[in-house]
Amino acid sequence: MNIRRALPEDSRAVEKVQVDSWKTTYKNIVPDEYLNKMTYESREQKWIDIISDQTVFVAETDDGEIIGFSNGGKERTGKYPNYNGELYAIYILEAHQRMGLGKLLMEPIIENLKQNDIFSMIVLVLEENNSRLFYESLGAEKIDIVEIEVLGEKLNEIVYGWQDIRAII
Repeated sequence: MNIRRALPEDSRAVEKVQVDSWKTTYKNIVPDEYLNKMTYESREQKWIDIISDQTVFVAETDDGEIIGFSNGGKERTGKYPNYNGELYAIYILEAHQRMGLGKLLMEPIIENLKQNDIFSMIVLVLEENNSRLFYESLGAEKIDIVEIEVLGEKLNEIVYGWQDIRAII
């Protein structure tokens, strides 16, 4: 397994991981209509822009297949003054989940934040998404619940925080 910084030419593989993992992870959580509208093509330009502008890391097999990614940076909302960093996303294809890849993808995000003198971090997770247990196992504490709306359906996002990311990994 290789973890490396994403390149713009990785955008197609990253969009595939995002779309495919959304369709498996959020089935029966997010409305089917929303998931059905997610296509690789609809995400392509978005990921070209994100990879060019943000910190994104990919996990690839020894054969070079990208099977997961993470991205993060400064906390985006300004609502949590005690938390300066944010894990924006970790997505891993279903067949590769629960094998330690999540931790491997968090490490470079944490290292990048530390290099920028950021030592605290949040992550937002849909309340019904069992991956929240992963963050709890790494010491994240629930600091808020935010209600969001997806195609008219109200969902809760849990905001988890780490006061000191140096203690995570």
